[in-house]
Amino acid sequence: MKLRLTYLYILSIIFFLVSSCDVINGRKEYKTYIIPKGGHKSNSALSWFHGDELRFLAKFDHTARYSTVDPFNQEDVNKLYGFSDCGDGHHRNSARFAWRWFNDRIEIFAYCYKDKGRISIYIGAVEPGEEQEYQIKINKDEYVFSLKGETVSIPRDCSKGSKYYLFPFFGGDEIAPHDITIQIREL
Repeated sequence: MKLRLTYLYILSIIFFLVSSCDVINGRKEYKTYIIPKGGHKSNSALSWFHGDELRFLAKFDHTARYSTVDPFNQEDVNKLYGFSDCGDGHHRNSARFAWRWFNDRIEIFAYCYKDKGRISIYIGAVEPGEEQEYQIKINKDEYVFSLKGETVSIPRDCSKGSKYYLFPFFGGDEIAPHDITIQIREL
């Protein structure tokens, strides 16, 4: 009886691990991030990023369209996906893509903190429902952002240190006016 319970316990653990995995047939699947109405953060948990390149596909849907309470805030950017860098907090050193609904389109930016200074550079626009590949390559002294054949470089403040993922985030001054859904699949 004891051996049977141990066997069932091991099978339960294996089933849990396999069913919670986001890899199917050798490739990662899309993960859906939801920034709830009235909030800033998406449904995500702290996890470490390893490597010198972040490549992913992302899709926005109709929920990417929004109007801010203060019209001036419509120009602010929201965060899409990226990582902290240098073993510092992400408000000191980080690299990620950012986005906003502006001029009736989703505008995409390279977005970094470099020694606490914020840098944001427009890269291009995407449409709701459009799957697009995003890439951040980490070089010794710069980050290279790529989207739709466009490339932007931003200086890097360090050459080593631990990194953690940065997930979808809405606003700064304002909260999400409705649920915002973004799908991301790492490559």
